[in-house]
Amino acid sequence: MKVLKEWEVRIKLVKTRRGALLHMIELEPGHFYLEQNPLKDSKYGVAYRKIKESFPEFYMFWEIKNNRYTGKLLAGAFLEKKEIDEFITLIGQSEDYKKFEHIMEEIEEVEEEK
Repeated sequence: MKVLKEWEVRIKLVKTRRGALLHMIELEPGHFYLEQNPLKDSKYGVAYRKIKESFPEFYMFWEIKNNRYTGKLLAGAFLEKKEIDEFITLIGQSEDYKKFEHIMEEIEEVEEEK
């Protein structure tokens, strides 16, 4: 395998103004992926919360560039092979989350720890 490009990626644990602890994957200043807030009563917050109940190792991250959501989502789970069928079935079974609104909050400035 030949390396074509390499990034310095930082993974941070951040706390929002409302107190939610979220993971952030920082690619470069102003470009990062922020974990979906499972406490938020929004379309994706409710869906994420429901998936996390059964699959705590599932993660959903929104791409943010220059303080704006790009509309792109990074999602994945650390599952055993036997768990994948259950995971796929769970995702396809219910559409309850669709009754919630898609809420995009203002992106908070990232404050580095001093």
